[in-house]
Amino acid sequence: QVQLAESGGGLVQAGGSLRLSCTASSRPLSSSVMGWFRQAPGKQREFVAALRWGRGSTYYADSVKGRFTMSKDSANSAVHLQMNNLKPEDTAVYYCGRGTNIGEATFWGQGTQVTVSS
Repeated sequence: QVQLAESGGGLVQAGGSLRLSCTASSRPLSSSVMGWFRQAPGKQREFVAALRWGRGSTYYADSVKGRFTMSKDSANSAVHLQMNNLKPEDTAVYYCGRGTNIGEATFWGQGTQVTVSS
């Protein structure tokens, strides 16, 4: 069983930045896909970004392209999500997920709240 722990959420004004981190209890395989998802109140969970662990290639939802950047820290089995130019519509609980396909996850973290005030 893989455990994922997110950190870095908080309250920020529109236009500000936050950096989320997700640390895995076991090192991802080269075939692993690490992803970030979010769920706003009253909405379904949606895909935000993903990273293929072996290749390091990244993928983003259209709504965050150019503003969010996902990266990996191989030494610590971690991924980060740098979020810049945040908007009120980015407000949600952000979840880290690990799986083998883009946009999907088998294992989930507990989530971290991001609130962007206007």
